[in-house]
Amino acid sequence: SRPEIVDSSSIVSLLPATDSRGAQPPVVSVLVPAKDEAENLPLFVEQAAAAFSGRPETYEVIVIDDGSIDDTWAVLGSLVDRYPFLHAVRHRAGRGIAESLRTGYLNSRGRVLVFYPADLQYKPEDIPRLVEPVLDGSTDIVTGYKQGEYEKAFVSGIYNRMSRSLFNVPVRDLNSVKAYRREVMEAIPARPDWHRYMIVMAAAQGFTVSEVPVPLYPRHAGKSKFGIGRIPVGVIDMLAVWFELRFAKKPLLLFGMIGAALFTLGVIAGIIALVFLFVKGEGLRSIWTVIQTCLILGSVFFSTGFIGELVAAQRAETRELRARIDELAHGSDTLLKH
Repeated sequence: SRPEIVDSSSIVSLLPATDSRGAQPPVVSVLVPAKDEAENLPLFVEQAAAAFSGRPETYEVIVIDDGSIDDTWAVLGSLVDRYPFLHAVRHRAGRGIAESLRTGYLNSRGRVLVFYPADLQYKPEDIPRLVEPVLDGSTDIVTGYKQGEYEKAFVSGIYNRMSRSLFNVPVRDLNSVKAYRREVMEAIPARPDWHRYMIVMAAAQGFTVSEVPVPLYPRHAGKSKFGIGRIPVGVIDMLAVWFELRFAKKPLLLFGMIGAALFTLGVIAGIIALVFLFVKGEGLRSIWTVIQTCLILGSVFFSTGFIGELVAAQRAETRELRARIDELAHGSDTLLKH
């Protein structure tokens, strides 16, 4: 028998022929974003099968082919036919890791999710160790702390130090493999490249976080998809997440403070200009330029803050509507209870 192929407008889903969507769902869903990983996937799935064998909890592996141009999809077709726990999903065009994780989450059934790359720098044998603290209820999220030498250690160290100083999270390595309760994915916003800050956003919402050491190995085959050009993008994303957590609900707090400071500076400059005019009998063009600049920029920042408040109000209404829909979907609408 051949695997079942489910085709939609932009995503192709590949289910094993022996799979039954109505069967008891697995406890753990391993989400594996893969782009041009045809050489790594056969060994990855083989090692995953060995790692899950004999475990008390049940596993599924969902590989998300993110617009690969090599034989990744063909390889997945043959693997799905051999491994009942494997489910493959394909993006027709590359969307990035964050969107791939979102697609995997929407196609998963486990109450615990695991983010794991396909390049075999992390071995599947360590997945049960990541999952265990989440399963026993001691934490909501477990992130792996890299053990061993790797090429991007210096850049990763800077990124982690900056993140800890900005967000005050209690882990040493934010950008690593992770296991987390399904509710975590439901609670955080889906934004491009924000998967790096899953720990930060989840911790800000009250989820508990812990870490375990995970060995890091050389890439088995292929090339890394991330170069030095990703550093500026990472810094900008970091600032965006910081703004989201600090001021997204009250943007006028930030822009209003800046606007007030500029207005104050303009008033002080105006008083100095008037005093100088009365005492010396002449004006200073430079001070009047400062006054005009401060008043204009202050007005712009205040206007931006007011517009931001309107956007924040709309976002709050959207979140409330989503929460109400979730309540209705799960039959827990308190307004309907008597």
